[in-house]
Amino acid sequence: MSPAAGCARVWPEVAAAYVHTHALVETDRIGEGTAIYAFAHVMAGAVIGADCKIGDHVFVESGVTIGDHVTVKNGVSIWQHVHVGDHVFLGPGVVLTNDRHPRRGETWQPEPTWIEEGVTVGANATIVCGVRLGRRAFIGAGALITSDVPPYALVAGNPARQQGWVCHCGRPLADESGAASCATCGRRYAVTPAGVSERA
Repeated sequence: MSPAAGCARVWPEVAAAYVHTHALVETDRIGEGTAIYAFAHVMAGAVIGADCKIGDHVFVESGVTIGDHVTVKNGVSIWQHVHVGDHVFLGPGVVLTNDRHPRRGETWQPEPTWIEEGVTVGANATIVCGVRLGRRAFIGAGALITSDVPPYALVAGNPARQQGWVCHCGRPLADESGAASCATCGRRYAVTPAGVSERA
């Protein structure tokens, strides 16, 4: 997405960011080069890093932290106690939560969710709170995540199950009995029961 001419609102506190005239931004903690598009709502106390893209109809609650170079596509709500690392992609309609036992009027018991550096979450996936999505993991569209996902893991389904491993670039890795390689970028990995690690 690129900003349309004449649609930017320049506020002194977020002068380095692009904010659409129909967005509601109540925080001044927005990094340089970030773009916030129409009908997004970012509450006071939220922190958004540099060079992020916040799509239409995105809601970011107070207390949320979003790293640098993050894309949040349309229709995503990010609730308090969700922490988003650098270089994360949240696809359209991703669902995040922050309480496993919600009841109206009962005591709120939030559980933090950690989305580590480089994670991709596909469209309409649901992330139940209290989990950690490991670095560079890839969550398939429509997946239901109820437990931690290892770094570089490819998971899909309802409930989600691991389908294999992905490269730093996001492409599936070809398993070669203890090793894996990416046909797209050429990176090579060691594969052990503990996970994958990139080889020099």
